[in-house]
Amino acid sequence: MKTNMKIINKIAIALVLGLVFTFTSCFQDLNLEPIDPNVSQTFNKDAVFAKVYASMSITGMKGADGMPDINTEVIDEGTSSFFRMIWNLNELPSDEALCCWIDDPGVADLNGNKWSSSNKMVAGMYARLTFNVTLCNHFLEQTEDLDDADTARQRAEVRFIRALNYFYLMDFYGNPPFAEKVSAENPTQKSRSEMFSYIESELLAIEPEMFDAQAAPYYRADKVAAWLILSRLYLNAQVYTGTARWADAALYAKKVIDSSYTLAKPFNHLFMGDNGKHDGSAVNNAWQEIILPIAFDGLQTRTWGGALFLIASTRNADMGASGTTENWAGNRARAALSKKFFPTGVIPPGADPTDLSGAAGDDRGMLFSKDRTFEIETNRGVDFKLGLSVAKFTNLRADGGANRDGQMVDMDVPFLRKAEAYLTYAEAVLRDNAAIQGGLTAKDAVNTLRARANATPFNIVDLDVVLDEWSREFYFEGRRRMDLIRHDRFGGSDYNWDWKGGTKAGSQFSRIYNVFPIPISDINANDNLIQNEGY
Repeated sequence: MKTNMKIINKIAIALVLGLVFTFTSCFQDLNLEPIDPNVSQTFNKDAVFAKVYASMSITGMKGADGMPDINTEVIDEGTSSFFRMIWNLNELPSDEALCCWIDDPGVADLNGNKWSSSNKMVAGMYARLTFNVTLCNHFLEQTEDLDDADTARQRAEVRFIRALNYFYLMDFYGNPPFAEKVSAENPTQKSRSEMFSYIESELLAIEPEMFDAQAAPYYRADKVAAWLILSRLYLNAQVYTGTARWADAALYAKKVIDSSYTLAKPFNHLFMGDNGKHDGSAVNNAWQEIILPIAFDGLQTRTWGGALFLIASTRNADMGASGTTENWAGNRARAALSKKFFPTGVIPPGADPTDLSGAAGDDRGMLFSKDRTFEIETNRGVDFKLGLSVAKFTNLRADGGANRDGQMVDMDVPFLRKAEAYLTYAEAVLRDNAAIQGGLTAKDAVNTLRARANATPFNIVDLDVVLDEWSREFYFEGRRRMDLIRHDRFGGSDYNWDWKGGTKAGSQFSRIYNVFPIPISDINANDNLIQNEGY
């Protein structure tokens, strides 16, 4: 299958009608009957394969909205986007982002670390992940008896996507429901350690069947994507299972580092409208770092989530052109994030307020301070100008060319990128010096990223430095909560940030919040499920 995935997403809309999800008991309500009686009910392998990938970008079967994957009683369709939901659950409860939209269901509780099993955002993420898993299960069931080489590779990729969705179910919900078949029966529940073993075994099993590094059609997963998720899995193994796997984390991170993917320069090209391989840019080579993008195209993949969410939710009209007419003024930097670049809380005189990266001495410090305050003085969220704005994401092209659409965006979400492997490796070998691979030190790995960002190299690197580097490199990319938990800086910890726990000075919250609750609707619908402790 050699078709560009941006085109495949369009094909999926035409061919895979009827994939709608009614959320009552996670897996059993995926309706696989076509809505249109004129549409053939024969399983279309390539179309469903396309929909598996499209489930990470679009939210339904009709443009930006209108035929949603997820029942809108559970979550608004635009919010139900795979990456938008991951972003909300990993960023809003952390020391990085604070959202203005406190009247949107679930937002205020994420901002203040006090959600319950009835939280709309928690239910929406759960619904998206279980929908995606069920779609993968459907594809794998229908292709079980096919043994041609093309299908074998597709099956490996779909198993990868399923393992990826199960990774997030495990990370967010601890002990999620589990099924490998589409069935009317309620799924059973697996423990977090059982989920860890399953995900590990799946990734190891499929790796030989996947494309070699950069041999896959762009937007499809290759072996390096499997290695990177394995390294992430092992890095967090102590959280998930109680047993550390630092050496394995370093081993697989080093495999990614040694692969043919390369770090993109300059840094900001990673987050621009022509960051994809097929965007026709002779200037932007960001795709050489992006191991797995989530594909977006202003004409073909129209959604209120994904890349548009990243750009529009972090910008106001006063920040200048961004390649889209959408400026939602929602998510801005907590002071704790801004202090990663300006530790004293003071921006140097003469700094360019529209781009603070120069003043920060770090190309990654893409913050905007014009008419902004450094501190967020109230958590009522009515004023987007309280707190620095994040100008990291834009639909403008590095080559100055025109976008495909004035509203919807072309920027791909750089979902998995090589930089993660350097910080995974650095952290793993700091925790276990015996894990060092090929003489590469933690300091070398961290300073490789700092050199790319034109930042001063560190003379000493420890775990606190690495945790801060995770933020400098990946802020607002949808992962921070996971890193804080691994470093024991989240629930139950003394590490503080502004508006932690809902107070300006920050206040401690319980360790129960290190996992989210299983939505109460599914607990009530499925007797096999036991709620997570404390909810």
